[in-house]
Amino acid sequence: MSDEAAPHRRRVRYAGKYPRRFEEKYKERDAAKHPETAAKVLASGKTLAGTHRPIMVAEILEVLAPKPGEIAVDCTLGYGGHAQEILPQCGRLIGIDADPIELPRTESRLRALGLEITTHRSNFAGLPKVLASEGLAGVDMVLADLGLSSMQLDDPARGFSVKVGGPLDMRMNPHRGQPVSKLLEEASAADLASLFAQNADEPHAHELAAALAGRSFATTTELAAAIRGALPSRSTPDERESSVRRVFQALRIAVNDEFGALDALLRCLPTCLNPGGRVAILTFHSGEDRRVKKAFLAGQRAGLYRDVAREVLRAGAEERRANSRSVSAKLRWAVRA
Repeated sequence: MSDEAAPHRRRVRYAGKYPRRFEEKYKERDAAKHPETAAKVLASGKTLAGTHRPIMVAEILEVLAPKPGEIAVDCTLGYGGHAQEILPQCGRLIGIDADPIELPRTESRLRALGLEITTHRSNFAGLPKVLASEGLAGVDMVLADLGLSSMQLDDPARGFSVKVGGPLDMRMNPHRGQPVSKLLEEASAADLASLFAQNADEPHAHELAAALAGRSFATTTELAAAIRGALPSRSTPDERESSVRRVFQALRIAVNDEFGALDALLRCLPTCLNPGGRVAILTFHSGEDRRVKKAFLAGQRAGLYRDVAREVLRAGAEERRANSRSVSAKLRWAVRA
């Protein structure tokens, strides 16, 4: 056996006061060791790299009104921010998440805080199966936060970022389904145009679909550049970036079948809630909100819900200033009959 010591591996250099690359932000990602850096990032209204700030916590707690002994399900566990606030006020919490990378990290983090939680790796459309596996006919609270977690957005290796180059993937579970790169190679212009319009209300759906269909893109930045280049020359820089974000959103929704999963969740919710049970759903764009609104109103007309939200709840002004990702959030709720 060689007596040679392993070569010393230097950590990634901290690139000045304002590092841009995810791997350079090790001070943000270890806030306990670098509290001053973390405080500055949070004070600027940003989220620490590799973490997630839960949105509208106070409003969700008011809607769900957890009580001792009750059972809650967080259908989108993510970083565990909402679960961390709900669990101490109820008897038990079951966490569901489709992300095989973040789920075990979150479970470990919550247990380190002394919080006992049961987790299941599943899409939230699998809620009935999860409850059956736990021997439960129904629960008292269900929460679904349909936003993309900051951990996924910030890490370029996950392929969600429009700012930093990474593999063009966007799957919540990278072991299932096809990545966005494959979808674009195989889709027709007509299919893409429909997808951009229905999933993101993109006004230039047809022009962008014609430019992107059948092409091969290896990275997120290559796709973003192609989108900008396909837009009308009169488009402003802000309009171009808005289209980039909408197209990325539409493609992410497609490869993860997010609307199909949401429709399945909305159909099964009444049978998964105990009488008087509460559900709260956070949405982040009109396609999601329309589905939730229609399902809740239809359920009330059918006598399945005793009460539903008439208007969406929004994050307060202070939260919107402190966390820009809360600006587009819409919260709707319903109470089981």
